[in-house]
Amino acid sequence: MNATLSIDAEPYAFEMQPAKTALLIIDMQRDFLEPGGFGEMLGNDVSQLRRAIAPNKNLLDAWRAAGLQVLHTREGHRPDLSDLPPAKKVRGKGTKTIGDTGPMGRILIRGEPGQDIIPELYPLPGEPVIDKPGKGAFFATDLHAILQNLGITQLVVTGVTTEVCVNTTVREANDRGYECLVPEDCVGSYFPIFQEMGLKMIKAQGGIFGWVSDSSKIIAALG
Repeated sequence: MNATLSIDAEPYAFEMQPAKTALLIIDMQRDFLEPGGFGEMLGNDVSQLRRAIAPNKNLLDAWRAAGLQVLHTREGHRPDLSDLPPAKKVRGKGTKTIGDTGPMGRILIRGEPGQDIIPELYPLPGEPVIDKPGKGAFFATDLHAILQNLGITQLVVTGVTTEVCVNTTVREANDRGYECLVPEDCVGSYFPIFQEMGLKMIKAQGGIFGWVSDSSKIIAALG
């Protein structure tokens, strides 16, 4: 698919070059989205995030059908916690913190059930999975190298949460020269006000960090 596709978006149309665009799905992990997981244990309403699952699935199916590049990320740390800053370990002063035993294994530890991606969006063989120790997908990972090797210059960024890992990744990508499109129905926050403001920050000032659209508009363009 070599033709440029014009996607209706804010603050103006996003001119997508499919062959140079990757779908980057951020942290759609069981501990964040499933009832009984770490997110719910902290008192969050996981239904706020789960509403993004179906739109993500529809977009992912269309993206795969078009033969385009897909990548996934997972936030998580090494089992020995050697990549976990002490400040992150104690942040929030919770009774359970990263590395402790949670509802789905050790919390945010690579290889544990809760750290893995939800079944609805599980990666196919050949779709890179980026395990990241921070909020942004570029920090302490090989994501930038992978994208460069694949010839990717544009990203469609989805996942959770809008104001934290999605926003951080979009800002990191912007500083590295990538153009980012965020479909608002494919990202989610536990807090509706953060969802709204997180998207406004991306598209403000003429698209200071990127563009905001809707998955249906992307799927229609891929049609």
